[in-house]
Amino acid sequence: MIARGPLLGEFMGTFVLMLLGNGVVAGVLLKKTKAENAGWMVITTAWAFAVLSGIFVAQLFGSPDAHLNPAFTLAAAIKTHAWYTVLPYMAVQVAGAFLGAVATWLFFYPHWAVTDDPGAKLGVFATGPAIRHYASNFFCEVLATFVLVLVAGGMSSKLVLTTGAAAGLSPLLVGCLVWGVGLSLGATTGYAINPARDLGPRLAHQLMPIAGKGTSDWAYAWVPILGPLVGGALAGYVLLRIGA
Repeated sequence: MIARGPLLGEFMGTFVLMLLGNGVVAGVLLKKTKAENAGWMVITTAWAFAVLSGIFVAQLFGSPDAHLNPAFTLAAAIKTHAWYTVLPYMAVQVAGAFLGAVATWLFFYPHWAVTDDPGAKLGVFATGPAIRHYASNFFCEVLATFVLVLVAGGMSSKLVLTTGAAAGLSPLLVGCLVWGVGLSLGATTGYAINPARDLGPRLAHQLMPIAGKGTSDWAYAWVPILGPLVGGALAGYVLLRIGA
């Protein structure tokens, strides 16, 4: 039998999250797929379902927290003082995201060679800004992640109704939340809102022999890594202060 546990759960959940999330972007951006040019609504919707699926898989493999996201892990540590989870969770989340990105590359293997645009190929793996303005891009990632973590915290808070609005429905509600954040706040930077979601796949883009790939754009990478961490930390502090 497989030894279930929090680290395996976080790894497997993030793997599934990234396979499905990167998969929809690949289907929309790469040439000669049946979903080519399907658009932003398809991408944001599938990412919501990817989060839903990742949460269930994380719980299946032994992580009741099902963070899948270092921003949530950091917020939870600030709120509960469970600092011992931070580095192990973040490490397996990045590793799961990396493997999910590699699996995406293999899944769409023939399509990389027929796609001419290196930027589209990078876009399958990592986020990038619609307009590169580092201060604005950083602010967008901070605020979008702050909203994500704050609202998710409200869903399970004893301050909301009696047992929290999310009793038994948290995976579905968080998926809907990610969908809403993507539609409302995702159009400027591609809404990483998750450092592992960007770092793991960007590393995969750097290391894998992807046909016709260009630069991995490490000059921008600090924005989707640090921005969500700052946003998550701020939301965790607010949740702590209000006793959520």
